[in-house]
Amino acid sequence: MSARTALGRAAAGAATALVLLAACGETSPTPPAATGPATSAAAGPGTAAPATPEPTAPATSATPGTPSPTLLVTDFGADTVTFVDPAATGRAADLGSVRVGTAPYGLAVGPDGTAWVATAEGVAVVDTATRTRTALIPYRTRTGPAATGEYRGGGMGLALSPDGSRVYVGVNVPEGNGTLEVVDTATRAVTQVVPVGRRPFDVDVSADGGSVYVTDHDSFDVTVVSTATWEPRRIEVAPYGTKGGLGSWLKPHYTAVRPSDGALLVPFEGERLAVVDPATGRVTVEPMTANTHQHGVAVAPDGTLYVVGTGPIDPAVDAGPSLTIRRPDGSERVVPLDGPHETVTLSPDGRTAYVSGGYTREGGWNGLTLVDTATGGTTRLPVGRLPLAVAVLPAPPGR
Repeated sequence: MSARTALGRAAAGAATALVLLAACGETSPTPPAATGPATSAAAGPGTAAPATPEPTAPATSATPGTPSPTLLVTDFGADTVTFVDPAATGRAADLGSVRVGTAPYGLAVGPDGTAWVATAEGVAVVDTATRTRTALIPYRTRTGPAATGEYRGGGMGLALSPDGSRVYVGVNVPEGNGTLEVVDTATRAVTQVVPVGRRPFDVDVSADGGSVYVTDHDSFDVTVVSTATWEPRRIEVAPYGTKGGLGSWLKPHYTAVRPSDGALLVPFEGERLAVVDPATGRVTVEPMTANTHQHGVAVAPDGTLYVVGTGPIDPAVDAGPSLTIRRPDGSERVVPLDGPHETVTLSPDGRTAYVSGGYTREGGWNGLTLVDTATGGTTRLPVGRLPLAVAVLPAPPGR
């Protein structure tokens, strides 16, 4: 997709903003919350749990002799989180689910195995050893009745502080600006509420814990929040401009913090990577090559960036779903994926990228794709109900 074409779409989107409401374009139905534990056998309206094709090459997640980690995914198409064995085959990979709350979105797991889950109702706390929900911490922000779907109110992006003492959750307020709520992990209570931009898709934290970065999708910005003063500071991140407003597709979705210097990496459309200096607000743009609408990101310790391409805005000119693997020198390898995906998480050894199939719009599917980061081989696992976020659980003692 050329920049000229993309800008034309942004302008066209402005005329239909009232219909599109927000985000990437017109809304699409989301499966209703499950009435029982989420399983890969059931698919929501408009989606199907596809058969698992033969992988192009095996995707491995551990070195020989090392046990494969257990994964936890949020089931946006249900009210659960699902435990996953990525070394298993087919539906045997689904290890069962735990109810957490309506339409779970973001997820973080502490070193002790406690999982923190952003739902429409509050932050759920899950003991992953006993596989039980131990608490549901309500938001202080008023978000309306708990609902499902792409535009629901409640928690979206979520992150843990480096010392594990706080949870940061971006809270969406339908038709208004959101907030960052701060949860004390010891008392399990909200201690701060900070105003941020519109639809806080993603939350990240600086390596020293001094700053929290909230990626505000519908206001074209990242809000930088000091954990010393709780003062917010807005940085516009709009390499295509803001023309089109709520109807534009050309907005920030997810952010990665570069390990080498703390810069924020925000991809757009497989064409442009916005590199943001959070201290000065300076934004520079580097070229990308995937030519597809991009969402989730993850970064390896060596600075390699992984970016999920959800698929084309215009199939006539845009490329299909993919995973971009971008080296620190800017060189890229683009791995094609079968169908839309949303987020990406790396295995502890970096050999496997776990890519979630729970794209919130039409085409999302009930599973994960495992990508071998060395060969580009892929394996699909039918697990969960529109899984969005993926976390690697810490190994049990003795492993």
